[in-house]
Amino acid sequence: MTSKVNAAHILVKEEAKANNLLTMVRAGQDFTDLARTHSECPSAKDGGSLGWFGRGQMVKEFEDAAFGGRKGEVVGPVKTQFGWHLIKIVDAK
Repeated sequence: MTSKVNAAHILVKEEAKANNLLTMVRAGQDFTDLARTHSECPSAKDGGSLGWFGRGQMVKEFEDAAFGGRKGEVVGPVKTQFGWHLIKIVDAK
């Protein structure tokens, strides 16, 4: 069972924008560049990197999506109290 995830994310306010960004990622655009340009989270300056985190450190919807993904996968859009997230699973252990 996965106990820690290393993830990056893009946070936006509108679901439509999150879906557009997901389309761009799936078309081959760089997640890190898109996070720097579009994310409304302070992590944008780091390309959306959140580093390693364990269970209980993120809001439930975000955590469920992050721990449900596989290494290299981009999951979302995921709705939380903060907005809409695209989550890239960088690594898991």
